[in-house]
Amino acid sequence: MPDLLLELFSEEIPARMQLRAGEDLRKRVTDGLVEAGLTYASAGVFSTPRRLVLSVEGLLASSPNLREERKGPRVDAPEKAIDGFLRSTGLTREALETRDDKKGQVYFAVIDKPGRPAAEIIAEVVPTVIRSFPWPKSMRWGAGSLRWVRPLQSILCILSDEAGAEVVPFDLDGIQPGNTTRGHRFMAPEPFSVTGFEDYAKRLAAAHVMLEPDARRDKIWHDATTLAFAQGLEVVEDTGLLAEVAGLVEWPVVLMGDIDAAFLDLPPEVLQTSMREHQKFFSVSNPKSGRIEKYITVANRETPDNGALILAGNSKVLTARLSDARFFWDNDLRIAKDGVTPWIGALDSVTFHNKLGSVGARIARIEALSREIAPLVGADPDSAAQAARFAKADLASEMVYEFPELQGIMGRYYAKVAGADDAVAAAVQAHYAPLGPSDDVPTAPVSVAAALADKFDLLMGFWSIGEKPTGSGDPFALRRAALGVIRIVLENELTLSLYKCLTQADGHVLADEDGAARADVESTKADLMAFFLDRLKVYLRGDGVRHDAIDACYQLGGQDDLLSLTQRIRALQAFLGTDDGANLLTGVKRATNILAAEEKKDGIEYSLDPDAKFATEAAETALFAALDTAEPQIDAALKAGDFVAAMGALAGLRAPIDGFFDGVKVNDDNPVVRRNRLCLLNRIRTVSARVAVFGALEG
Repeated sequence: MPDLLLELFSEEIPARMQLRAGEDLRKRVTDGLVEAGLTYASAGVFSTPRRLVLSVEGLLASSPNLREERKGPRVDAPEKAIDGFLRSTGLTREALETRDDKKGQVYFAVIDKPGRPAAEIIAEVVPTVIRSFPWPKSMRWGAGSLRWVRPLQSILCILSDEAGAEVVPFDLDGIQPGNTTRGHRFMAPEPFSVTGFEDYAKRLAAAHVMLEPDARRDKIWHDATTLAFAQGLEVVEDTGLLAEVAGLVEWPVVLMGDIDAAFLDLPPEVLQTSMREHQKFFSVSNPKSGRIEKYITVANRETPDNGALILAGNSKVLTARLSDARFFWDNDLRIAKDGVTPWIGALDSVTFHNKLGSVGARIARIEALSREIAPLVGADPDSAAQAARFAKADLASEMVYEFPELQGIMGRYYAKVAGADDAVAAAVQAHYAPLGPSDDVPTAPVSVAAALADKFDLLMGFWSIGEKPTGSGDPFALRRAALGVIRIVLENELTLSLYKCLTQADGHVLADEDGAARADVESTKADLMAFFLDRLKVYLRGDGVRHDAIDACYQLGGQDDLLSLTQRIRALQAFLGTDDGANLLTGVKRATNILAAEEKKDGIEYSLDPDAKFATEAAETALFAALDTAEPQIDAALKAGDFVAAMGALAGLRAPIDGFFDGVKVNDDNPVVRRNRLCLLNRIRTVSARVAVFGALEG
């Protein structure tokens, strides 16, 4: 069985596109082969800056012979119907078979499709894939119509087996496949031929090309950390940069350079961001001082001077970049030393949203809301308000204008320079958190107050003007904000009313630009509450919590304390996982169903308190006693917020309810006894509903 080796050799492919392009190449080519009848054993894909490579092993030598039978019209059908069938099959009438059918004689077409050699199929599939390749951006060059991410220079396409290798022939805008490739652009530029993937990979390695991206990443990280360790330093981990740099080189050569002493006192985040964004350098820090002192760059070639000239050139460019950063930093410090008022004033003229005012107006809202939330989370109101006032100020700074990803981080530095204490400065950075599902949430009280105020203002503001997430669209990251609130509340175990916080936020939200009344406030808050519940479901389902357990607790009503609601949900889930919980659920559902059926039949509600004096059976009396015992225990546990204890008290009803249904006839012939027993079923429903709405639970 032959193997296919395909290499598409071009000018440099952007690093961010390589991984996806490799997967697209594998899927599209192998799908095309399978569709044409060529199955295979395995397929691997590789990429470097100048080549996409596909290796398909264990291909069929040819597609199988196929016989297809198609049933056609009746023999006496109209001529147009028969002619249409002939056109669809490509046969003449004489070639059709006549067979008996339950409706009479009909035509059958028997079409033999002989198998085709693998090379012939590949010669059709590969050009089609190349011409329709889904690059995010592509270009044309020369006079041809072919589009590729960068000019395509050559194609290697061979089928190899025990007998040797053959080139698969086709023509693609004048590019004809061969069995040759080239190594490293500078270190081994001469072409060479290959006979299969194993030979290809070996000869590429000898020609200074590391074919596998993972191998390049591992080598870069190993060499970088080894260089740093030798000098008592550490490389700042940056997985995104590592993947990008591995896509920029075919033969990684790791070099470590010095940072001019004039820049070493810049904040480490500034140094790291400037070097990563502009130079693709890794930062090297001193673990004792925390300062960034050196950098790692990755060259694409070995040089006789061991990279000295490369480092000299990089250092010149880096000095120019860091001189800009130094200029921004020094200018920003002069403003911050006198307070950040000029920046906040400048933000009054920066529009946040045309219906929600300026960024300056948003700062004022967050400041007022932070002051109100602070007592609820154990923070000092003045400190929380100060943190909120500083929180967005750095958006007007020169450093954040140059590096937007440093917002909050620079704000922390500037707040300290302006005289803020550590808690306030930390809150300036932390109020954005969490930005992702794996980010830590703020835990310091001042940071929590500012972070909640920021997110509540964002959510209430956009809800009040009707700008809500739709489908996959969420341009203002409102889902992230809601999840951030949920995580902050739950991970800090905060007891606060979601409805009250939204009401406070709404009190500070601006009316629209026309000053017209907004949508009904209560319905807006109710809709936003439902949105929070949906986000809570997503969050809890990620932890394996049943969706119906969430609904069963939320449907009790008034469940706007996220911490209490979550504790109740988790306790209910744990209870339902026990035998007592599962059996009690069955009993409560049975009681509810019987009661609903009888109330519908009789046209009345059996909601009066049942009386034990009408009990005639021992199991009935036992159930009365069990309810009398459990009810105050459940109430006391719920009042104390001890949902585990409430479930435990509820578990005590399992056996008496089972005994009641086993030994008591609900629809007794005595109407008084019957009514009393139906009211007893209502009491079961009522008592259980203090813990959760069991009707919302699946069986």
